[in-house]
Amino acid sequence: MTRPETPLLTVDVVIQLSNHNRHIVLIKRKNPPYGWALPGGFVDLGESVEDAAVREAEEETGLAVKLVTLLGCYSSPQRDPRGQTASVVYVGLATGTPQAQSDASQVAIIDPVMHSRPLAFDHDCIMADYCQYLEVGKAPQWDMASSRENLC
Repeated sequence: MTRPETPLLTVDVVIQLSNHNRHIVLIKRKNPPYGWALPGGFVDLGESVEDAAVREAEEETGLAVKLVTLLGCYSSPQRDPRGQTASVVYVGLATGTPQAQSDASQVAIIDPVMHSRPLAFDHDCIMADYCQYLEVGKAPQWDMASSRENLC
């Protein structure tokens, strides 16, 4: 049997800082596509998505992150200009001061409701879902009959 061609699997983490009232961490990407983004990256073979999320968050920010909840899965074929990916996105909690590391050239601590930076990939959509999560206390739900891409 031939192996199917499938999207690459990625993870992203909305990192809440316990010592900064509801603020979260963004990274400025060192590599293309450039721009501000949530910490994240590719899942390695033999690694769970949860372990990849914790690893990527620490590699890019230096923070030890505890995952709190699954925010959602984002899979628009156009979400990454490098090729099709599907991202499993978590909300995580960390303490401390983030430091730009690995693929990050800078970090920023922002209020997700008041942020004005354009974000890379589909992270504006993820941020909108996170803001809804803050309002209602649970991951957003959507009508599976409608296209998720049309909501963002």
